[in-house]
Amino acid sequence: MFRKSKAISEAGIQREFWMGKNWIFRLGFTVAVALPAVLFRCGRLEADPPVTLLIFGGAIVASSFLLTWAAETAQRDISASFALAILALIAVLPEYAVDLFFAYSAGHMPEYTSYALANMTGSNRLLLGLGWPMVVFVGAWAARRTGRSYRTIFSTAFVLEPKRRTELAFLAIAGLYAFLIPLFHRITLLDTFFLIGLFGAYIWRISKEEPVEPELIGVAAHLANLGKPIRQGAVITIFLLAALFVLISAEPFAHALIGTGKLWHLNEFLLVQWLAPLASEAPEFIVAILFGLRCKGDLAVGTLLSSKINQWTLLVGSIPIAYLAGGGGPAIPMDARQQSEFLLTSAQTLMGFAILSNLQFSLSEALILFILFIIQFPLPQAQVREYLSALYILLAVVILFRNRKEIILFLPCSDRKPGVKR
Repeated sequence: MFRKSKAISEAGIQREFWMGKNWIFRLGFTVAVALPAVLFRCGRLEADPPVTLLIFGGAIVASSFLLTWAAETAQRDISASFALAILALIAVLPEYAVDLFFAYSAGHMPEYTSYALANMTGSNRLLLGLGWPMVVFVGAWAARRTGRSYRTIFSTAFVLEPKRRTELAFLAIAGLYAFLIPLFHRITLLDTFFLIGLFGAYIWRISKEEPVEPELIGVAAHLANLGKPIRQGAVITIFLLAALFVLISAEPFAHALIGTGKLWHLNEFLLVQWLAPLASEAPEFIVAILFGLRCKGDLAVGTLLSSKINQWTLLVGSIPIAYLAGGGGPAIPMDARQQSEFLLTSAQTLMGFAILSNLQFSLSEALILFILFIIQFPLPQAQVREYLSALYILLAVVILFRNRKEIILFLPCSDRKPGVKR
């Protein structure tokens, strides 16, 4: 009996040792993935566009993971909503770097204008059309593993905390304002002033919430358990490394996307619109999916909700600044295709707000969002985009009417309790 207990104890110690070391391996492996990009850039090496795309795209994905881990670790000292907002902002910095590079280049190379706007609309629609439904699908799968019936799961919704109304209110303001932009065929510095100001108000508002102990997983959990000086030093170091990888990789990655499209006779516009955002936002999706697997619906949806707000305010508002800095005018123009893409993204945003307006996100609603997103790919025509925009708006109006009693709760003077049964 003693020998058996001793063997079990030794096995447990060994398992804890390797599990503890595993996070260091993952951190080191992620850094190693980004190092070829540093060597290529510093050594001024060249390769075919697909190889360049793989090298610098890998660095962007790696930097996204590093930024996510560092941002999660920093959550211990700030409020939950504020932490999620900072996490969402930092996690998509690679997306900002790529998109703002396109906008900057458009200032002196007009052919890049369409790429800047394509990357921005693609990242927003990917986030809401794929990311939001995915966490619900994963949550439903996790619930099924607990033995619940398919009928129960289909009718069950992710329930959000009441504090999410603050974030949803900011999303609604940004979403409604966005409908004005394609009417003037350009994004101007006036839009910059409004949208960045709105983002600043959002950050200020949620920073006032009381901090709570974060639920960390993986590498971030191990980093958070380090002593405070070591933890803070590690977070700063990871931030700096990730920023270096982003700065080194953004320009060659963008050029490689276009070069690969031309080499393989693919549509460069579609590559920029979907492949770049998918690479740069992968870690953010993974964090939200992990929350979904643990049936933490509020955290899963809250992470992606914060990302949507910062992309639909700060990212859109930053584009004219980058365009002006690159030698362009005070407004970045839109052609007919870009206007239809922007309108479609605005309509999808409105529907996203409508779905969450009652603080519930059901499997059926997730399926509708996902299907409407998927059917965009085989139907890229501008006229179809307009029909889809109208459908999004119509569905949003129907859902808002259904949730009309809940909409009152967004008013500051409202003291009513939610009417939806939890």
